[in-house]
Amino acid sequence: MTQHPQEGRQRVVIERVRPEVDTGRFAIKRTIGEQVEVSASIFCDGHDRISAIIRHRFTEDSNWAEVPMQALPNDRWHAAFTVERIGTYQYAVAAWIDPFLTWRHDLLRRTDATDIALALQGGALLVGAAGRRARGPDGEALMACAARLVGAGAEEGRVLAADTRLEQLMARHAERRFVQSLGPLRVTVDPPRGRFSSWYELFPRSCGASAGVHGSFTDCAARLPEIAAMGFDVLYLPPIHPIGRTFRKGPNNALAAGPEDVGSPWAIGGAEGGHKAIHPELGTLDDFRDLVAHARAAGLEIALDIALQCSPDHPYVLEHPEWFRHRPDGSIQYAENPPKKYQDIYPFDFETDDWQGLWAELRSIFVFWIEQGVRIFRVDNPHTKPFAFWEWLIGDIKRMQPEVIFLSEAFTRPSIMHRLAKLGFSQSYTYFTWRNTKQELTDYLLELTQHASREYLRPNLWPNTPDILPEFLQYGGRAAFMLRAALAATLGANYGIYGPAFELLEHRAREPGSEEYLDSEKYQLRHWDLDRPDSLAPFITRLNRIRRENPALQQDWNLRLHPVDNDLLLCYSKTAAAADGRDDLLVMVANLDPHHVQSGWIELPLEEFGMTAGDSFQAHDLLSDARFLWQGARQFVRLDPQSAPIHILRLRRRLRSEQDFDYFQ
Repeated sequence: MTQHPQEGRQRVVIERVRPEVDTGRFAIKRTIGEQVEVSASIFCDGHDRISAIIRHRFTEDSNWAEVPMQALPNDRWHAAFTVERIGTYQYAVAAWIDPFLTWRHDLLRRTDATDIALALQGGALLVGAAGRRARGPDGEALMACAARLVGAGAEEGRVLAADTRLEQLMARHAERRFVQSLGPLRVTVDPPRGRFSSWYELFPRSCGASAGVHGSFTDCAARLPEIAAMGFDVLYLPPIHPIGRTFRKGPNNALAAGPEDVGSPWAIGGAEGGHKAIHPELGTLDDFRDLVAHARAAGLEIALDIALQCSPDHPYVLEHPEWFRHRPDGSIQYAENPPKKYQDIYPFDFETDDWQGLWAELRSIFVFWIEQGVRIFRVDNPHTKPFAFWEWLIGDIKRMQPEVIFLSEAFTRPSIMHRLAKLGFSQSYTYFTWRNTKQELTDYLLELTQHASREYLRPNLWPNTPDILPEFLQYGGRAAFMLRAALAATLGANYGIYGPAFELLEHRAREPGSEEYLDSEKYQLRHWDLDRPDSLAPFITRLNRIRRENPALQQDWNLRLHPVDNDLLLCYSKTAAAADGRDDLLVMVANLDPHHVQSGWIELPLEEFGMTAGDSFQAHDLLSDARFLWQGARQFVRLDPQSAPIHILRLRRRLRSEQDFDYFQ
């Protein structure tokens, strides 16, 4: 006998549900308070009417909430729900043939009196059945309506059928037969810093009071008010653990280190301990906890670098040699990317027979620092560890502590960066650091903000890092630093800088063609003159204040690019609803040439901005405080990179004709 489908009467088809990642294999991402807008193609054979809903719930809840979906053209349906708790939500699309809607649709099209009379009797049966299911006041109302339909004439019956209250009652007590469902799909909900954050990277050991003096957590804490005043809300520290001495690197990555050389913080582990220990010259565990508490009181979260690798002196090397690869001579294999050699670092062997023990121990590192108050981790080179490991670890940690944020530092091939984001990393470093031309920036930012990958990959834009001094900063001068900071801060809701190197315009490379800093802080102490008159700290402070005061800059998906007739000018906008109910509308125009004045005509989509060609509107430059009175879509701009490489313009529509800039909304 031919085998039938499990339920052959499920006639509704659900396809192309959005958002989803790899047909539900991975979760999409949101932050608390954001909406999940769900759409799907939903249809059936024939001409019957369909009802569809979104079911959603916080994973730990037993009951599902429901949101009716609205029909759009071409069989697309839409609904939205808001995520209100940090953790994981589930959602699913459900749909079924709706007999009442089908009956009403057909009734309103009938013309023959006999057909109408029979249809009203059929409708009375449907409504009466719903009334018996409903009971109470709803049941009484439905039963009364069923009785009226039995004796109604054609016109009265049409009016009853079209009544919105009847439709609501029938929807509330519908008999959902042969429901088709797709899901559940998942949403990972992060705290607000997952979507909007400003990072400042700092080496605590370079916070010493004078040149050559090793800094401590206490010295670092003294800088907290200044960093918070600049407007940053995440203070990111490179590894704070003991540093190995075997094969320790000297200044400028020299293979031979002197007895006083401090080595690289990423060569983790020594006689004092490993990943759960603190470098003695930085302080104690109590000192670190105090730093975390003082930072939080100043509005900063401490982000800790986790690099899953060891120096030859790490306790793991002696206690668990099976966790490392060995060369034919029996020695442990150090890290290398031929011809580069990193003798001071041993990578873990994730194919070890004791892989479960290794995974458990590495998880315990994160748990340990969470217990010390850390809620943000920047993970070094995650692309050199197995994908399955990260999916397991991040999933497990976020079930235990859902507000933890993971930043992926993986400057590698796009497919690998995207896979890591899908596996659970909250934010990702990007190629922004190397995107300089108008076409490069346009193509890349459209990919980050408009492509389907935005559902899982949250970009974090960095103009520089301790590993990367881009050529643009090496030769662009002060204007290049101002431009790249402003682009990162306005193109991306998450951005960061490595300081004080950035605000003090550090631009010297170790050698031509290299992106390595001369006298890199990775290998030696640096003493920074924070009071230098040419510091960009005031400029960065203003940028961060603009970001905090304008909701438009706290999102990624609202980025729109606009035409400008000069390829060295980039024009883009962001809009959002402000707290006072008005639209926060910002237009940015950037001069991508750090050496020369550039000018051109921009074209603004006034209709999208809620304006017409005849409207006058104010353009207020939030950086310079200059105000311009504009009219029309085409506007002329001129930018001198030495004074202002970018306009950040807040647009306000004129309400009155007087030449007084106070009359704008």
